[in-house]
Amino acid sequence: MNRKSFQLLPLVLAVAATAALAGDPLAIGSAMPMTDTKMKNVDGAEVSIAQVAKPAGTLVVFTCNHCPFAKAWESRIVALGNTYEAKGVGVIAINSNDPGVAPDDSYDSMQKRAKDVGMKFPYVVDGTSGVAKAFGATKTPEVFLFDKNGKLVYHGAVDDSKEADKVENSYLKSALDAVVAGQDVAVKETKSIGCGIKFRS
Repeated sequence: MNRKSFQLLPLVLAVAATAALAGDPLAIGSAMPMTDTKMKNVDGAEVSIAQVAKPAGTLVVFTCNHCPFAKAWESRIVALGNTYEAKGVGVIAINSNDPGVAPDDSYDSMQKRAKDVGMKFPYVVDGTSGVAKAFGATKTPEVFLFDKNGKLVYHGAVDDSKEADKVENSYLKSALDAVVAGQDVAVKETKSIGCGIKFRS
């Protein structure tokens, strides 16, 4: 093994470990998993995905506090979540990170963040990281949008740029518009770009 390969080994092993901890992401058309699993919301209530689901569809967002990518997309996620929840789409943000690894993802920090950014939808703790693993989520942020029948119709990124003023393709917004209208989603899958989820052991 040459020196360059040896230096890259820790990164390769870290990526492999993350892949091993989560299964393949849900395939388009899949049903929502673990819908009855209760997760602690920032208001102290225990909330499940089933309770959040609404007639038009359901948006599940895996995100967190500390990741620079999650921070970059945060205002767009909150704006979309607040807007489309009012249009009949259930919205839930899920933090699956281990706060022992990422202290900024503690429950107290989640409560403050949700208040500061004006989230009108649940922001919950995936206490075992089991929900993220069931979805096959590996990144923050990573979104899964389900239609009125509870089938996955869009998975991936919010849009195509970390910088809001450089967005050319608003994938999630387009998918949400289609779901609300009861229409087919044109772009069903994109690549999520973000920090790896810090799975709880």
